[in-house]
Amino acid sequence: MTTTNTTSAPATTRPQARVNLKKHTAEMYRALGELDGVVAGSGLEAPLLELVRIRASQINGCAFCVDMHTIDARAAGEREQRLYALTVWHETPFFTDRERAALELTEAITLLPQSGVGDEVYARAAEQFGEEELSKLIWAIIMINAWNRIGVTSRLVPGNYHPSAH
Repeated sequence: MTTTNTTSAPATTRPQARVNLKKHTAEMYRALGELDGVVAGSGLEAPLLELVRIRASQINGCAFCVDMHTIDARAAGEREQRLYALTVWHETPFFTDRERAALELTEAITLLPQSGVGDEVYARAAEQFGEEELSKLIWAIIMINAWNRIGVTSRLVPGNYHPSAH
């Protein structure tokens, strides 16, 4: 005997957006945006910054930021192959030593174990970045983590971002 399920499972429901921080705390949101602009203009390579932003956003589960920064990376000429492989960057030959050091530091800061950022991770990053650049990289990682927390907490909805509107 076969049975037929006459009730259909609901389609995957997307979580409802929450409070609009940009609307209700405009001054704070604007200040964070200004700091992000300083980081973006710090002189670190834009492709490197996008890789860092995407990787932290993947770890934090921020769909809005993953969407935004993969669009920005593609618009800037980033190869699809590298974007697809970013979650497994350890296992691929697609990234330079400098990018690997930045991604490793991104993961360490984003996941921040109780022991903090390990000396080995920090040393590998310091080998690739001078003190000023390393300082800027740390700020870039802090910025995307802040934005990710806004995106995840507020449940920002991906899908409508366009680089020219940014």
